Amino acid sequence: MKEKYIEKRVLQAYQCDRYGNVRPLILMNELQGVADTHAEVLGCGRTYLIENNMAWVVTHYLVDIVEMPREAEELSFITWPSAHDGLRATRDFEVRGSDGRLMVRATSQWILIDMENRRPLRLEEKLATWNIIPERAWDRKFEKFPDFDTVKTHIFKCRFDDIDVNQHINNAVYAVWATESVGYAYRNQHALKRIELNFKKEINPDTPEVSVDVAIDDLISRHKIRTGDTEHAYVICTWEKL
Repeated sequence: MKEKYIEKRVLQAYQCDRYGNVRPLILMNELQGVADTHAEVLGCGRTYLIENNMAWVVTHYLVDIVEMPREAEELSFITWPSAHDGLRATRDFEVRGSDGRLMVRATSQWILIDMENRRPLRLEEKLATWNIIPERAWDRKFEKFPDFDTVKTHIFKCRFDDIDVNQHINNAVYAVWATESVGYAYRNQHALKRIELNFKKEINPDTPEVSVDVAIDDLISRHKIRTGDTEHAYVICTWEKL
């Protein structure tokens, strides 16, 4: 199958913040949802992976919000595999409005791991061949994010509802921790324009709390998500004033 996968959604009030804009948690989960469904269609989704004791692990999610999705609009979530090499697969996304205008563009990078030893697997040895569409929604390189000097640290509890069926903290929760850690006043005066996540190590579901180190420079916020001295993810957010 060599075509983009599309699902339509109408954004509901409970999926939006106080200003009627889509919540980061919802946006990230919707992207993940269409990716999961398309992977099933391609024969490399969760059903196949569970049978073979494997899992996809994301290393990067780079999301650019061209226009913030808002309550009651019908949205088209579009995804396709755009590249892969021996160990890494790239999946791109677009979110378009009811009139076809581009609202969100995103790209992500994934590796396939053996669940027993948690080591990467070569894609061509473990998966059937799938067609790629060599078109990038957002032509970005997947790079290691630079470190920064911490200005403040927020502590978040790991909730039971943060754990997904793969028995780890859901990827979208990292976006929530980052965007909440800027503080209520800043968040109330700014809208999210970009969120870029570099995942390093999964968080155990039994972890009671995580630390989020933060540094804000005008419209850029940087975040390091860690437990003790173990770094789990770096996040860079770009904002605009309301």
